[in-house]
Amino acid sequence: MTGEDRRAGVTENDRQLSVDDVPVARYVVDPAIDPRHGPRPYLHPVRTFGGTVVTDAFPADHVWHLGASLAVQDVDGTNLWGGRTYVRDTGYTWRDDHGRIAHTRWETRDPQRLAHRLEWRDRDAAVLLTERRELAAQRVGERAWALDVGYTLTAPADRDVTLGSPATNGRPGGAGYGGFFWRAASATPARVYTATAEGEDAVNGSAAPWLAFAGTGPDGAAYTLVLAGLAEGDRWFVRTAMYPGVCVAFAFDRPRVITAGTSRTGRHRVVVADGALDQASVAALAADGAV
Repeated sequence: MTGEDRRAGVTENDRQLSVDDVPVARYVVDPAIDPRHGPRPYLHPVRTFGGTVVTDAFPADHVWHLGASLAVQDVDGTNLWGGRTYVRDTGYTWRDDHGRIAHTRWETRDPQRLAHRLEWRDRDAAVLLTERRELAAQRVGERAWALDVGYTLTAPADRDVTLGSPATNGRPGGAGYGGFFWRAASATPARVYTATAEGEDAVNGSAAPWLAFAGTGPDGAAYTLVLAGLAEGDRWFVRTAMYPGVCVAFAFDRPRVITAGTSRTGRHRVVVADGALDQASVAALAADGAV
Protein backbone atom coordinates (compact mmCIF):
# COMPACT_ATOMS: atom_id res chain seq x y z
CA MET A 1 0.00 0.00 0.00
CA THR A 2 1.42 3.39 -0.98
CA GLY A 3 1.58 6.58 1.06
CA GLU A 4 -1.11 8.06 -1.17
CA ASP A 5 -3.33 5.05 -0.45
CA ARG A 6 -2.91 5.54 3.30
CA ARG A 7 -3.80 9.24 3.02
CA ALA A 8 -6.92 8.31 1.06
CA GLY A 9 -7.98 5.81 3.71
CA VAL A 10 -7.67 2.87 1.32
CA THR A 11 -8.04 -0.57 2.93
CA GLU A 12 -7.95 -4.17 1.83
CA ASN A 13 -11.78 -4.15 1.71
CA ASP A 14 -11.84 -1.85 -1.31
CA ARG A 15 -12.87 -3.10 -4.72
CA GLN A 16 -11.95 -2.60 -8.37
CA LEU A 17 -14.45 -2.24 -11.22
CA SER A 18 -13.27 -3.61 -14.56
CA VAL A 19 -14.56 -3.76 -18.12
CA ASP A 20 -13.25 -6.53 -20.39
CA ASP A 21 -10.54 -7.20 -17.78
CA VAL A 22 -9.40 -3.54 -17.90
CA PRO A 23 -9.51 -1.86 -14.45
CA VAL A 24 -11.48 1.38 -14.77
CA ALA A 25 -12.33 2.44 -11.20
CA ARG A 26 -11.31 1.80 -7.62
CA TYR A 27 -14.10 1.87 -5.02
CA VAL A 28 -12.85 2.97 -1.61
CA VAL A 29 -15.49 1.47 0.65
CA ASP A 30 -14.71 2.54 4.22
CA PRO A 31 -12.06 5.27 4.20
CA ALA A 32 -10.23 5.95 7.46
CA ILE A 33 -10.03 9.72 7.03
CA ASP A 34 -10.53 12.91 9.04
CA PRO A 35 -14.19 13.05 10.22
CA ARG A 36 -14.36 16.64 8.95
CA HIS A 37 -13.98 15.32 5.39
CA GLY A 38 -17.33 13.49 5.61
CA PRO A 39 -16.14 9.85 5.46
CA ARG A 40 -18.07 7.95 2.81
CA PRO A 41 -17.48 5.41 0.03
CA TYR A 42 -16.08 6.95 -3.14
CA LEU A 43 -14.75 6.07 -6.57
CA HIS A 44 -11.17 7.17 -7.27
CA PRO A 45 -9.27 6.93 -9.44
CA VAL A 46 -11.74 6.53 -12.29
CA ARG A 47 -10.02 6.08 -15.66
CA THR A 48 -10.83 6.02 -19.34
CA PHE A 49 -9.97 2.91 -21.33
CA GLY A 50 -6.82 4.76 -22.35
CA GLY A 51 -5.81 5.17 -18.71
CA THR A 52 -6.55 8.88 -18.26
CA VAL A 53 -7.64 9.70 -14.70
CA VAL A 54 -10.93 11.65 -14.69
CA THR A 55 -11.54 12.06 -10.94
CA ASP A 56 -9.77 13.97 -8.20
CA ALA A 57 -9.71 13.28 -4.44
CA PHE A 58 -8.47 15.41 -1.54
CA PRO A 59 -7.68 18.40 -3.80
CA ALA A 60 -6.06 21.36 -2.06
CA ASP A 61 -8.99 23.68 -2.79
CA HIS A 62 -11.61 21.36 -1.22
CA VAL A 63 -9.92 18.45 0.55
CA TRP A 64 -13.30 16.85 1.33
CA HIS A 65 -14.07 16.33 -2.37
CA LEU A 66 -13.70 12.57 -2.82
CA GLY A 67 -13.76 11.44 -6.45
CA ALA A 68 -17.29 10.33 -7.35
CA SER A 69 -19.57 9.82 -4.37
CA LEU A 70 -22.97 10.33 -2.82
CA ALA A 71 -22.68 13.27 -0.42
CA VAL A 72 -25.20 15.77 1.00
CA GLN A 73 -24.29 18.78 3.15
CA ASP A 74 -27.50 18.86 5.20
CA VAL A 75 -29.28 15.64 6.20
CA ASP A 76 -31.54 16.66 9.07
CA GLY A 77 -28.78 18.96 10.30
CA THR A 78 -25.90 16.53 9.79
CA ASN A 79 -23.12 17.39 7.34
CA LEU A 80 -22.46 14.35 5.13
CA TRP A 81 -20.51 16.35 2.54
CA GLY A 82 -17.50 17.42 4.56
CA GLY A 83 -15.91 20.80 5.15
CA ARG A 84 -17.63 23.81 6.64
CA THR A 85 -21.41 23.96 7.00
CA TYR A 86 -23.33 26.86 5.50
CA VAL A 87 -25.34 28.54 8.28
CA ARG A 88 -28.12 30.97 7.40
CA ASP A 89 -27.20 34.62 8.12
CA THR A 90 -23.69 33.54 9.16
CA GLY A 91 -22.05 31.82 6.20
CA TYR A 92 -19.67 28.88 6.12
CA THR A 93 -18.78 27.76 9.64
CA TRP A 94 -16.78 24.89 11.09
CA ARG A 95 -19.19 22.89 13.23
CA ASP A 96 -19.06 19.59 15.06
CA ASP A 97 -21.84 18.21 12.86
CA HIS A 98 -20.09 15.76 10.55
CA GLY A 99 -21.47 12.26 10.14
CA ARG A 100 -20.42 9.39 7.92
CA ILE A 101 -21.91 7.11 5.27
CA ALA A 102 -20.90 3.65 6.44
CA HIS A 103 -20.75 0.34 4.57
CA THR A 104 -22.53 -2.42 6.49
CA ARG A 105 -22.53 -5.50 4.26
CA TRP A 106 -21.88 -6.71 0.74
CA GLU A 107 -24.48 -8.28 -1.53
CA THR A 108 -22.46 -8.59 -4.74
CA ARG A 109 -18.73 -8.27 -5.41
CA ASP A 110 -18.11 -8.99 -9.09
CA PRO A 111 -15.53 -7.26 -11.32
CA GLN A 112 -18.30 -5.50 -13.28
CA ARG A 113 -20.92 -5.10 -10.54
CA LEU A 114 -20.92 -4.18 -6.86
CA ALA A 115 -23.93 -4.02 -4.54
CA HIS A 116 -23.97 -3.29 -0.83
CA ARG A 117 -25.90 -1.89 2.12
CA LEU A 118 -25.00 1.31 3.93
CA GLU A 119 -26.12 3.55 6.78
CA TRP A 120 -26.11 7.35 6.76
CA ARG A 121 -25.16 8.23 10.34
CA ASP A 122 -24.95 11.42 12.38
CA ARG A 123 -21.99 12.45 14.57
CA ASP A 124 -23.21 10.15 17.37
CA ALA A 125 -23.63 7.17 14.97
CA ALA A 126 -27.43 7.35 15.05
CA VAL A 127 -28.88 6.15 11.73
CA LEU A 128 -30.45 8.89 9.61
CA LEU A 129 -31.08 6.82 6.46
CA THR A 130 -30.39 3.31 5.24
CA GLU A 131 -29.23 2.72 1.68
CA ARG A 132 -28.88 -0.02 -0.88
CA ARG A 133 -26.36 0.88 -3.61
CA GLU A 134 -25.32 -0.71 -6.91
CA LEU A 135 -22.38 0.16 -9.15
CA ALA A 136 -21.93 -1.45 -12.56
CA ALA A 137 -19.52 -0.95 -15.46
CA GLN A 138 -19.94 -1.91 -19.11
CA ARG A 139 -18.48 -1.08 -22.51
CA VAL A 140 -20.28 1.38 -24.80
CA GLY A 141 -18.44 1.56 -28.11
CA GLU A 142 -14.79 1.45 -29.06
CA ARG A 143 -13.37 4.06 -26.71
CA ALA A 144 -15.93 4.48 -23.94
CA TRP A 145 -17.46 2.67 -21.00
CA ALA A 146 -20.45 3.44 -18.80
CA LEU A 147 -20.75 3.58 -15.03
CA ASP A 148 -24.26 2.92 -13.72
CA VAL A 149 -25.00 4.13 -10.20
CA GLY A 150 -28.23 3.09 -8.51
CA TYR A 151 -29.36 3.64 -4.94
CA THR A 152 -32.39 3.53 -2.65
CA LEU A 153 -32.41 5.81 0.40
CA THR A 154 -34.95 4.82 3.06
CA ALA A 155 -36.12 6.95 5.98
CA PRO A 156 -36.83 5.47 9.42
CA ALA A 157 -40.39 4.31 10.02
CA ASP A 158 -41.00 6.93 12.70
CA ARG A 159 -39.80 10.19 11.12
CA ASP A 160 -39.29 12.21 7.98
CA VAL A 161 -35.77 13.07 6.82
CA THR A 162 -35.03 16.41 5.13
CA LEU A 163 -32.22 16.88 2.60
CA GLY A 164 -30.85 20.38 2.17
CA SER A 165 -27.99 22.32 0.59
CA PRO A 166 -26.16 25.61 1.13
CA ALA A 167 -28.69 27.18 -1.24
CA THR A 168 -31.67 26.01 0.81
CA ASN A 169 -29.90 27.33 3.91
CA GLY A 170 -29.53 30.80 2.44
CA ARG A 171 -26.41 30.86 0.28
CA PRO A 172 -26.94 32.81 -2.98
CA GLY A 173 -25.36 32.10 -6.35
CA GLY A 174 -26.80 28.72 -7.28
CA ALA A 175 -24.85 26.74 -4.65
CA GLY A 176 -27.42 23.95 -4.48
CA TYR A 177 -24.89 21.13 -4.32
CA GLY A 178 -25.31 17.75 -2.67
CA GLY A 179 -26.31 14.41 -4.19
CA PHE A 180 -24.27 12.33 -6.61
CA PHE A 181 -21.13 14.45 -6.97
CA TRP A 182 -18.26 13.97 -9.41
CA ARG A 183 -15.11 15.93 -8.60
CA ALA A 184 -13.30 15.88 -11.91
CA ALA A 185 -9.62 16.16 -12.69
CA SER A 186 -8.79 18.68 -15.38
CA ALA A 187 -5.43 20.25 -16.16
CA THR A 188 -7.10 22.81 -18.44
CA PRO A 189 -10.36 24.77 -18.16
CA ALA A 190 -13.22 22.30 -18.54
CA ARG A 191 -16.11 22.65 -20.96
CA VAL A 192 -19.67 21.83 -19.86
CA TYR A 193 -22.71 21.73 -22.12
CA THR A 194 -26.13 20.21 -22.78
CA ALA A 195 -28.16 19.95 -25.97
CA THR A 196 -29.38 23.54 -25.50
CA ALA A 197 -26.89 25.36 -23.25
CA GLU A 198 -23.16 25.77 -22.73
CA GLY A 199 -21.02 27.07 -19.88
CA GLU A 200 -21.27 27.03 -16.11
CA ASP A 201 -23.75 29.89 -15.78
CA ALA A 202 -26.13 28.48 -18.39
CA VAL A 203 -26.02 24.84 -17.29
CA ASN A 204 -25.98 25.25 -13.50
CA GLY A 205 -29.47 24.66 -12.13
CA SER A 206 -30.82 23.20 -15.36
CA ALA A 207 -32.68 19.90 -15.73
CA ALA A 208 -31.42 18.76 -19.14
CA PRO A 209 -31.72 15.04 -19.91
CA TRP A 210 -27.95 14.79 -20.32
CA LEU A 211 -24.86 16.85 -19.60
CA ALA A 212 -21.39 16.62 -21.15
CA PHE A 213 -18.21 17.57 -19.33
CA ALA A 214 -14.96 17.73 -21.31
CA GLY A 215 -11.60 18.07 -19.62
CA THR A 216 -7.93 17.16 -19.75
CA GLY A 217 -6.44 14.56 -17.46
CA PRO A 218 -3.17 14.85 -15.52
CA ASP A 219 -1.46 13.05 -18.41
CA GLY A 220 -2.53 15.79 -20.84
CA ALA A 221 -5.04 13.57 -22.64
CA ALA A 222 -8.53 14.83 -23.42
CA TYR A 223 -11.58 13.05 -22.07
CA THR A 224 -15.36 13.48 -22.06
CA LEU A 225 -17.93 12.54 -19.43
CA VAL A 226 -21.60 12.30 -20.34
CA LEU A 227 -23.99 12.18 -17.39
CA ALA A 228 -27.70 11.38 -17.37
CA GLY A 229 -30.41 10.31 -14.96
CA LEU A 230 -31.95 13.24 -13.10
CA ALA A 231 -34.93 12.23 -10.98
CA GLU A 232 -37.99 14.46 -10.66
CA GLY A 233 -36.91 17.66 -8.92
CA ASP A 234 -33.17 17.06 -9.39
CA ARG A 235 -31.00 19.71 -11.04
CA TRP A 236 -27.47 19.86 -12.42
CA PHE A 237 -24.97 21.65 -10.22
CA VAL A 238 -21.79 22.45 -12.15
CA ARG A 239 -18.51 24.23 -11.55
CA THR A 240 -15.76 24.94 -14.08
CA ALA A 241 -14.27 28.26 -12.92
CA MET A 242 -13.57 27.59 -9.24
CA TYR A 243 -12.92 23.88 -9.74
CA PRO A 244 -14.09 21.14 -12.16
CA GLY A 245 -17.13 19.29 -10.86
CA VAL A 246 -20.65 18.08 -11.64
CA CYS A 247 -23.42 17.06 -9.25
CA VAL A 248 -26.87 15.53 -9.56
CA ALA A 249 -28.26 17.93 -6.95
CA PHE A 250 -31.10 16.65 -4.77
CA ALA A 251 -32.00 19.99 -3.14
CA PHE A 252 -30.80 22.64 -5.58
CA ASP A 253 -33.26 25.36 -4.60
CA ARG A 254 -35.65 23.78 -2.09
CA PRO A 255 -35.36 21.11 0.61
CA ARG A 256 -36.40 17.57 -0.28
CA VAL A 257 -38.19 15.37 2.23
CA ILE A 258 -38.07 11.57 2.41
CA THR A 259 -41.26 10.77 4.28
CA ALA A 260 -41.12 8.37 7.22
CA GLY A 261 -40.88 4.76 6.07
CA THR A 262 -40.57 5.65 2.39
CA SER A 263 -37.65 5.65 -0.03
CA ARG A 264 -35.99 7.89 -2.57
CA THR A 265 -34.45 6.07 -5.53
CA GLY A 266 -31.93 7.27 -8.07
CA ARG A 267 -30.22 5.83 -11.10
CA HIS A 268 -27.54 7.69 -13.00
CA ARG A 269 -25.26 6.81 -15.88
CA VAL A 270 -21.85 8.33 -16.59
CA VAL A 271 -20.21 7.54 -19.93
CA VAL A 272 -16.43 7.86 -19.65
CA ALA A 273 -14.79 8.41 -23.04
CA ASP A 274 -11.29 9.06 -24.32
CA GLY A 275 -10.99 12.21 -26.41
CA ALA A 276 -12.95 15.44 -26.71
CA LEU A 277 -16.31 14.34 -28.14
CA ASP A 278 -18.19 16.93 -30.15
CA GLN A 279 -21.83 17.73 -29.44
CA ALA A 280 -23.05 15.57 -32.33
CA SER A 281 -21.21 12.53 -30.97
CA VAL A 282 -22.66 13.06 -27.51
CA ALA A 283 -26.15 13.52 -28.94
CA ALA A 284 -25.70 10.28 -30.89
CA LEU A 285 -24.79 8.45 -27.68
CA ALA A 286 -27.96 9.79 -26.11
CA ALA A 287 -30.08 8.84 -29.12
CA ASP A 288 -28.66 5.31 -29.07
CA GLY A 289 -29.60 4.89 -25.43
CA ALA A 290 -25.99 4.84 -24.23
CA VAL A 291 -26.85 7.65 -21.80
